[in-house]
Amino acid sequence: MNTHNPHEFRFRPRRPASDEQVQYDQFRTPPRTVSSEALFNGLYEIGINHGGSLYRLKITRQGKLVLNK
Repeated sequence: MNTHNPHEFRFRPRRPASDEQVQYDQFRTPPRTVSSEALFNGLYEIGINHGGSLYRLKITRQGKLVLNK
């Protein structure tokens, strides 16, 4: 059960190349949220291609998510 509210995600600005102070951008759009039901579509394991590597995202018997390379 997901207890996190997607509208409460905090944004971490990228570190600057120099020692300048980064201004927090309060007006950024929140990250896209996808339900696990929509992502898995009835399956218990999916493959994710990221940067030329294949990752496996699985739902465990306890209902948790595990990501393996």
